[in-house]
Amino acid sequence: MDRKAACERKTKETDISLSLNIDGSGRTKIDTGIGFFDHMLDGFARHGLFDLEIKVTGDLGVDCHHTIEDTGIVLGQAVREALGNKAGIRRYGHSILPMDETLALCAVDLSGRAYLRYDAEFTTPRLGEMDTEMVREFFYAVSSHGMMNLHLKILDGENNHHMAEALFKSFGRALDMAVQKEPRIEAPGRQKEVCKGEIDPNGCKL
Repeated sequence: MDRKAACERKTKETDISLSLNIDGSGRTKIDTGIGFFDHMLDGFARHGLFDLEIKVTGDLGVDCHHTIEDTGIVLGQAVREALGNKAGIRRYGHSILPMDETLALCAVDLSGRAYLRYDAEFTTPRLGEMDTEMVREFFYAVSSHGMMNLHLKILDGENNHHMAEALFKSFGRALDMAVQKEPRIEAPGRQKEVCKGEIDPNGCKL
C-alpha cells in the first residue's frame, strides 16, 4: 500500500493544498506562483521519487516569505502523516550530491525530534523571484513540522543556482533513503511465521 497524505493550510497570507505519495515515481504538478521555487520542489520530488502536487495562492504582492515558509510547513506535515508510525523504515538517510562545481551534503534522521543544521552562504540575494534567505526558512519549516533532524551543508560551490538546486535534490535523495522499508526490521505486532509438519532439507517444517 502506498504511503500517501493530503494536507491543506489556509491563513490570512496563504492558501495551500498539497498531496504527497512517498512510494511514487517522481511525478509532479507544482504551482506556488514562484517559478524558481517550483523548479526546486520539482527537483526534490523527482530525485526522491515522490509524487508531489502543490497548489499555492500566497501574498506575493508583499514578498515570497509566507508562500515558501508555509509550503515547507505543509510538506513537513505531509511527510509525517504519510509515514504514520514509521514502523520498519530505515530512519536515516544521506546524500552527497555534485552539480558541476557545487557539492552538497544532506543527512536526515526521522527521529521525531525536530532540528536543523544549515550551512550554506549565497552571494546573491535572489534567484528568480525567490529570496535566497528563504532556502533556510523552507528547510527549517520542513524539519520542524516533519519532526526530523536535518543537516544541510554546501561543501563547495560558486554558482548560486547550483547551490540551491543541489540542496533540494540532495534532500530528496536523503529522504528517499530514510523512508525505505528495511526488510530485516520486524514491524511491531507482526507475528513470525510458524513452520508446521515435516522437515524439509533446509531445516524448516513443511
